Amino acid sequence: MADIDGLLLDIDGVLAVSWEPIPGSIEALDAFHRAGLPVCLITNTTTHTRAGLARILGDAGFDVDPARIVTAVTATADYVRTWHPGAAVFLVSDGDATDDMHGVHLVDRAADADVIVLGGASEDFSYPTISRVFRRLMAGAPLIAMHRNLYWKTAGGWALDAGAYVAGLEAAADITAVVCGKPSAPYFEAALDVLGVPAARAAMVGDDIVNDVHGAQAAGLTGILVRTGKYREGDLAKGAPDVVVDGLRDVPAWLGLGR
Repeated sequence: MADIDGLLLDIDGVLAVSWEPIPGSIEALDAFHRAGLPVCLITNTTTHTRAGLARILGDAGFDVDPARIVTAVTATADYVRTWHPGAAVFLVSDGDATDDMHGVHLVDRAADADVIVLGGASEDFSYPTISRVFRRLMAGAPLIAMHRNLYWKTAGGWALDAGAYVAGLEAAADITAVVCGKPSAPYFEAALDVLGVPAARAAMVGDDIVNDVHGAQAAGLTGILVRTGKYREGDLAKGAPDVVVDGLRDVPAWLGLGR
């Protein structure tokens, strides 16, 4: 049996794709619960609040406690409240993040912003909007990214994500964004606090070799890569995970749990 006392699980690509359960993922999560193994869902998804994610996953058949979900949105809100208290924040994202951004002063125009925050990519990432963001960055506003994922996998195929815009703005404005979600070490530390397990006794299960697996390994966790979601065969050339499995359904057996 693996010496693991708790699990961090990515949502998109590990539990589900476009909110449709990946075969065996519901049963795997149930197996963790039956074994009394602490689980925390850790996601760069920005389209829904923690409560919304719990409802959607519950409707899909997953037993999920919203208090056991840590998102890039909540991590970003924590960062802004700590390092930019009272600042005017212009947010561009793919969902309504206001419920999880309490205590952050959001403004409607980039020109009025002290701080720029980018969430998940969407049609709101238009040329006029990104150009206005660029002007504020050139004027000295800091750039905060909820994550820097380059792409994700949907039921309809591949989709470009905000990381491409973050990289472009960094290069154009000659700045470096602060990243609050995966793969940042503080994000994993926050998730471990919720999990209640030290990094050396925890594992991260993800479909993203860079943000999930390498980020977890850098934070001291065991990195488990699943061959579902956005996984591609070339991912293994980017650096070795500690474990590679076909899907979350294989993790209970790896842990030595009865199915």
